[in-house]
Order: sequence, then C-alpha cells, then structure tokens
Amino acid sequence: MKIRNGFTTLLLGVLFVTLMAGCGSSRRTFGLEEGWELLGERKVNFVRDKDVMEVNSRNMFTAIRFYVEDKDVRINDLKIQFENGDRIQPALDDVIKAGEQSRMIELAADGRRITGIEFRYRSMGNVLQGRANVVVTGRRYNPYGSY
Repeated sequence: MKIRNGFTTLLLGVLFVTLMAGCGSSRRTFGLEEGWELLGERKVNFVRDKDVMEVNSRNMFTAIRFYVEDKDVRINDLKIQFENGDRIQPALDDVIKAGEQSRMIELAADGRRITGIEFRYRSMGNVLQGRANVVVTGRRYNPYGSY
C-alpha cells in the first residue's frame, strides 16, 4: 500500500510538472520601436475568423502594423474605424510569417484617433501546433517631427 501511494504521488507530481511546462508561454517578445504603441492582440483560429478589436487609446496615429507570433497568418480583410465615424478599408490579402511584421498601413500624416479595427484572418498550418497570436501596434502622431 505504501509503495502504491508513493507511486501515485510521484505520478501526480510528474503530471503536474508536465502540465505546468505545457502552460508556459511559447510567446516571443518583441520590442516596440520608439513612437509605437501596443493597440491590442488576438489569438487567431484556423477557420476564417473575424475579430473586432476595440482601441482604447486617446492618442492619434499615423500608421498601424501587425506582428505575428507562433504561426503564420493570412489576413484577408481589414477595416479601421476612426473616432469621427470615418472608416477605411485598405487592400490587404497577405500571409505574414510567424515572427514577422506586416507592411505599414498609413492612416494620415496628421494622425487619426482609432476606435476599432476589424479584420478577417486565419492561422496557417497544422491545427495541432497551436494558434497564431496577432499583435497590433500603432505609430503615434508626433506634431514636433520624428521620434
């Protein structure tokens, strides 16, 4: 009975350590360049996924771009909503590789306040290898010149 209890305790300990290691983040970190701000991030499904990201920043932005983590992502459609109700829909049908950034999407030279970003995208590759994470960053408007 004692051996069985010891074996059970050992088995539970190994299972716990394995689960904790599996829950650890595989996320790579990236540094934001000066003048850029994190606007939000989303996990991406494998089927055509549509997400609307609310942007809570009061800053004005001149451009946005996406940084992709963990898996490649195909972004098919993008709509950017501004504070004044205007909306732009830049042409976008790109595959962004894991660890890379999208091209810069210019908004306005004098900056605009973004209230939301809607995008259609999907993770590429094998479902068993996990989902991609998309990080959205915005270049803050600087009325005094470059950073």
